Amino acid sequence: MAKRVTGPEIEKLIQLLAKVPGLGPRSARRAALHLIKKRDQLMGPLSGAMQDAYDKVKICSTCGNVDTADPCTICTDPTRDQSLVIVVEDVGDLWALERAAALNAAYHVLGGTLSPLDGIGPDDLTIAALVDRVKAGEVKELIIAVNATVEGQATAHFITDQLEGMDIKVTRLAHGVPVGGELDYLDEGTLVAALRSRTSL
Repeated sequence: MAKRVTGPEIEKLIQLLAKVPGLGPRSARRAALHLIKKRDQLMGPLSGAMQDAYDKVKICSTCGNVDTADPCTICTDPTRDQSLVIVVEDVGDLWALERAAALNAAYHVLGGTLSPLDGIGPDDLTIAALVDRVKAGEVKELIIAVNATVEGQATAHFITDQLEGMDIKVTRLAHGVPVGGELDYLDEGTLVAALRSRTSL
């Protein structure tokens, strides 16, 4: 058994860092050591920023985004087209779409996907709140931007069923060949999706 080489405070720091996605035990040790070496320039300000985030972060009651205000910055932005709502699984997906800056739309974060095997049903997601937003009348189009997984597809179909009979356009993200992708390296499922989602030139 390996001997402990640091005090319990540093060990706790390493253990907590190791729980961050993308950081394993080895990366966590490196990150902890870097923070300790840069205590004044990095660890102090980081500690303060984390405390501020802990105290001030809220979940937006309209869309489910995380921000320090409720409603969030996106929901209160007057330049956004609030009639166009992009439905995503998680806040990370929202941030990814914002980085792409393709549409100046509003969002709705589901909080996951339907997964009966994991005990996640419609009541565990924000599907009812999404339906209420549509019923309010301002939303004209929903873009369902969930992952192309079995759970994602099931969630998309469930949402579409819930909106049946309502005066709203429901669209999906196209699936298929990525920009810069080579056909020879793609799996069969991606190729089939690309062929079915083909568009005119």
